[in-house]
Amino acid sequence: MNHQSRIEKRAPELKPVDYQLSFGEFIGVGPNGNLWVDGCDVADLANRFGTPLYIISENQLRHNYRAFRDAFRAEYPDVEILFANKSNNGLAIRHIMNTEGAGGDCFGAQEMYMALLAGTNPRTLVLNGSNKQEDELEMAIANGICVNIDAMDELDRIDEIAARLGVVADIGIRLKLDLEPLRERTGVAMHGPGTLKQQSDSTKWGMTREQTAEIVKRAIDMPNVQLRETHFHLSRMSNDPADFAVMAREMITWSGYLRDQTGWTPPCIDIGGGWTFGKWYGTGPNSQLDDKNAPTAEDYARLCCAAIKEEAERLGLPLPKLRLEPGRALSGPAGVAIGRVGAVKTGATRKWVNLDISTNHLSWAAVLDWYYHAVPVVDARAEGTETVDLVGSLCNSDEVGPHRKMPALERGDLVAFLDTGGYTESSAARYNAQLLPATVLVTGARAEVTTEREQMKDVAGRFRVPAHLLAASFAPAE
Repeated sequence: MNHQSRIEKRAPELKPVDYQLSFGEFIGVGPNGNLWVDGCDVADLANRFGTPLYIISENQLRHNYRAFRDAFRAEYPDVEILFANKSNNGLAIRHIMNTEGAGGDCFGAQEMYMALLAGTNPRTLVLNGSNKQEDELEMAIANGICVNIDAMDELDRIDEIAARLGVVADIGIRLKLDLEPLRERTGVAMHGPGTLKQQSDSTKWGMTREQTAEIVKRAIDMPNVQLRETHFHLSRMSNDPADFAVMAREMITWSGYLRDQTGWTPPCIDIGGGWTFGKWYGTGPNSQLDDKNAPTAEDYARLCCAAIKEEAERLGLPLPKLRLEPGRALSGPAGVAIGRVGAVKTGATRKWVNLDISTNHLSWAAVLDWYYHAVPVVDARAEGTETVDLVGSLCNSDEVGPHRKMPALERGDLVAFLDTGGYTESSAARYNAQLLPATVLVTGARAEVTTEREQMKDVAGRFRVPAHLLAASFAPAE
């Protein structure tokens, strides 16, 4: 039995919960009619740990990971899942991914440090970024993490550091794919205007064909580097799996180009992330994209793997190892975020329900008109009787849920936002000096704090006042 098989054998078995109404395998309406996460009543958790509050279901996270792992394994012989750490970089989350056998995609020294601190196998980590700093490169190279090159001068910097440390650095190359078949395909507005090709062309990521070939030719002759992979990330531009299949096919097309130009064939391709998930109640950008008709992990796996196999056969290439980097699709559905109702205000044409959770805590709600599905925590199946704007307490409009059909809400009631396990805590802000929420991990009937609630000293402690300002500010009045 190999190391990966031993890890998976030790991972706990999962048995989805039979809820009155399911929002996920481990999130739904429990026996008392309230929202539950796994075996815990969310109302009890909010009263126990306070609000605003992030809650993560350990078992839902494991389930989501296994769905992608098993879907791609069913279609392809050699697959490795790298959890996108940026989607939720809590230490407990990284430990869960370790026990599932997941690798990780890292941006910056801090994400690498957190993954290494959690004991992640460095050979399963990759470092991405278009402007890597010296400390990032040194940390990656010293620990055996694969560095995906994304600038022309990066190869020489890596070679110098590896020589100084007396090691051989693993490297990949992030590509700037052509994506001509996506020239007329449009994607998600949050990634900017234009078609999928135009959006991809306008990003800072990746090296052209000619630049990639030049890097490969130089790297082949360097004793301190070892070429390991090519990489591309389509990102959350589309939820059509056929678009991702176009990307996966072109990765192999470039492998053929590199073989012909340099003699090197990438032994591994990393097709990145951006994978979506769908819910029967609708979630994600403007909700229409990610409803019950959204593609599944099986859809992505079937089309992407078929495209890779077909192109490899056409070009006479061996099948490379396949890596992918799901983030939001794994962490998103594993979390809920809870806010408590404060003031309820009625105007001439609108009604505002103020909450203690804000766009500081649900940042994507500020970017798009509709993102997270909201339900009351108590009597979670209650029918909506009025359209309200769910708003936070910041000094801007702070709309966390505009135009939502909700039951009558009063001060003290609790509201849950579903599918908030990804890109919430990791991108939370402190505008208006708000304190960052706590995070609770639920495993069955057990609930434990995994991120402490921020305190005033955590905010004020970062600031310093020069001596001359102290003297002037505290000078005695004449």
